[in-house]
Amino acid sequence: MASASVILFDGVCNLCNGFVQFVIVRDPAQRFRFGALQSASAGRVLNGREAQRPLPDSIVLVEDSRVFTQSTAALRIARRLRFPWPLAYVFIAVPRPFRDWIYRIVARHRYAWFGRREQCMVPTPQLRSRFIE
Repeated sequence: MASASVILFDGVCNLCNGFVQFVIVRDPAQRFRFGALQSASAGRVLNGREAQRPLPDSIVLVEDSRVFTQSTAALRIARRLRFPWPLAYVFIAVPRPFRDWIYRIVARHRYAWFGRREQCMVPTPQLRSRFIE
């Protein structure tokens, strides 16, 4: 699984945790690994990679040594999931400023709309191998 892409997510955000569960179910080929943005592991994954700073605090995709954020990250993830989710990639044609504007609205309100946890998600023993350490 060395070539797996890594999804870094806000470990205390219910929406982000739900998104990770959504991806796990729709990624039987196990193309993605996961890690909380708040973890030291995320820092190691991002170390030395060029990325916009500051990074968004919701979802970040590290794929082929490149860092993708906001709507581009979400669409690139959807593209690699089981059908019908790759069809969502058509929205990459929407100008990025507009896509990211919508993404930021949801990200800004995610705690109010979906709640938050007191601690980061702890994967089950069956899923532990899918999470970076």
